[in-house]
Amino acid sequence: MTLDEFNSLAADELRPQLLACADVPAWAGALLDARPYADRGELEATADKAAREFTPADVDRALAAHPRIGERAEGAGTEAAWSRDEQSAVTRDSGTEQALAEGNRAYEERFGRVFLVCATGLSGEEILASLRVRLGHDDVTEQAVVADELRKIALLRLGKVVDR
Repeated sequence: MTLDEFNSLAADELRPQLLACADVPAWAGALLDARPYADRGELEATADKAAREFTPADVDRALAAHPRIGERAEGAGTEAAWSRDEQSAVTRDSGTEQALAEGNRAYEERFGRVFLVCATGLSGEEILASLRVRLGHDDVTEQAVVADELRKIALLRLGKVVDR
């Protein structure tokens, strides 16, 4: 959709598209409340600022909608399609796939949530390297990293909602 359409679409029609970007109602609400936007830069700046305020509860809620990295998202919904596209560069060789599965399990045991990374353009090996580094983080550091990864994903997906 164009920015003009974004600005004028009814909130109840636009909200589901924003929640597909990041299932964080406060973030979607902030974007809706700040309309109309003069240009795409203003929209992106508002989205970025609001995403930097994600709380741990916001992150947990949003992560519930994300598949494990390296696993194919199921379903026909917008978010599943975006996830499949974002992970399209992940190598599907058996060694990388197995290492990602093992890393995912270790991460979930360590932090109690799925490993989240903005995977667009990253190879399986790059994702695996990030996973291994992040397994060494303390809880506070990792909470900040995962919130920032969610922010990156939300902004990337917002770019799919509003045409350039």
